[in-house]
Amino acid sequence: MQGLQGERTRERFGLAVFPAMLSRAHLARTLAERGVFDEGDAHGQEAIRIAEALDHPLSIIFACLWLAYVESVRGELSQAARLLERAVAQCREWNITIPSLIAMESLGHVYAWSGRIGEGISLLQQAVAAHESAGNQWLQAMGIVQLGEAYLLADQVEDARACADRAVRLARERGERGHEAWALRLLGDIASRHDRPDVATAEAHYGAAMALASELGMRPLQAHCRRGLGTLYAKIGRLEQARAELSIAIDLYCAMGMTFWLPQAEAALTRVEGQ
Repeated sequence: MQGLQGERTRERFGLAVFPAMLSRAHLARTLAERGVFDEGDAHGQEAIRIAEALDHPLSIIFACLWLAYVESVRGELSQAARLLERAVAQCREWNITIPSLIAMESLGHVYAWSGRIGEGISLLQQAVAAHESAGNQWLQAMGIVQLGEAYLLADQVEDARACADRAVRLARERGERGHEAWALRLLGDIASRHDRPDVATAEAHYGAAMALASELGMRPLQAHCRRGLGTLYAKIGRLEQARAELSIAIDLYCAMGMTFWLPQAEAALTRVEGQ
């Protein structure tokens, strides 16, 4: 990225997209996984400016995809949706396939978390199936995790579990440790579901997810796991552990500015404090 400044931003080096854009976009996505959102947003916005200045549709699509990931992980869902809707529209206009599937998966995930669960699941199902039919492995495991999350939001627990199990298997086969961590966290959420959770299984999955997240510096994922554990412990009456886990989650959410999930964690802690 540092070597691609000025006129060098206009060089393709024989690639399908411009490296000056792609390096900034990939850095933005990486920073999102680590919870460094303001810096990630700045690099993502610069990637879009470069792509627009070059008037190159494929570069614009990738810049929108990865900046949308920053906004999605942070919880700025309306901003993520606008970027992804633009990416999907560009893919359709220019008949670009693989980025279109990733954009549809991401958009379905954002729709589901925004309350448009049925619409989100439909988009995700179409995209995941097409992804598989195309034989493309790139980001396949993460798309399956996103579909599993949407199923869980719809209370389709067995469908969610099937997705999570498959995503863990694919991620491990391919050495995608970050995607494995997200899938393990989903398994933890599934085991915590309903009034009689499988506590040992949930703790094991959350623990494995947090171990990977800690090693890789994935602070947003650590926060989600802490909130999941805190909510689980509150449900089964282990109030001191619930208080500790929820307090850590709140501190992490506040430090990273992840305000979408903060009220849920604060409400759970308030209920614990009232018992």
